[in-house]
Amino acid sequence: MTDDRNSLFRHADSDYETARQVPDTPQTRSPAYRLAFADEDFLLRRELRSVRLQLELMKFDLLLDEEGIRSTVVLFGGARIRRPEEKAEARTPALAEMSRFYEEARAFSRAMTEKSVASGGGEFVIATGGGPGVMEAGNRGAHEAGGRSLGLNIVLPHEQAPNAFVTPELAFNFHYFAIRKMHFLMRARAVCAFPGGFGTLDELFETLTLIQTGRMKQVPVLLFGREFWEKVVNWDVLVEAGTIAAADLELFRYVESADEACEIIESWAPRGARETIPDR
Repeated sequence: MTDDRNSLFRHADSDYETARQVPDTPQTRSPAYRLAFADEDFLLRRELRSVRLQLELMKFDLLLDEEGIRSTVVLFGGARIRRPEEKAEARTPALAEMSRFYEEARAFSRAMTEKSVASGGGEFVIATGGGPGVMEAGNRGAHEAGGRSLGLNIVLPHEQAPNAFVTPELAFNFHYFAIRKMHFLMRARAVCAFPGGFGTLDELFETLTLIQTGRMKQVPVLLFGREFWEKVVNWDVLVEAGTIAAADLELFRYVESADEACEIIESWAPRGARETIPDR
């Protein structure tokens, strides 16, 4: 626990320890007697949702500051994409073909992490959702390069434990999707979207919307696998319908390889000025 020696007041952790040493009586066993910040039943009440949202935003922000993480390179992508040596176990032939993206994500993360390590380890840190598939590949490449990487896991009923390559001190766990998505983007220097499902699409479109509306500064948004993305999203129809502008198609770029993505990030500059809303 943090020891603020400049504080004039007694530390909360001291009172927490003192409260555990009181005599065992009906009064001290009562839930009403528990310190509010140590009372899980109280913290999990519906009325405390706003407090839990704030705690989830604050905890991981503080930890990232303490670990010196200043900027990240975010990888979104499917959990079902297998390692190339496991592609025979893929659910569909298409998923088996996509195993090449595992290796591209791994190579890209390795290259970005080499850049991160060379700059002191606080910039260009790989951030993934912490799970299997493309996420594992991203964390694995960073691990192989001798650097750190984030895993932003979330509690789900059927999956999601951190993969073995996430840096333990940067293995986070979320309850709220919204706060998790904020942490993906708060320090992002680039966002890379590999083929994936609902989660990947959600994360990609959230990113594009924030940039389009000026709520987030422009960063490179790289879509790995043009053939996949053009089948999934008919961007031209959106332009023809007038629901997006032709200029919005410049908010992202297609790439096919790790080398191509690294080159774009190295030479990237915003395309056209977009007014951004200050972060307050």
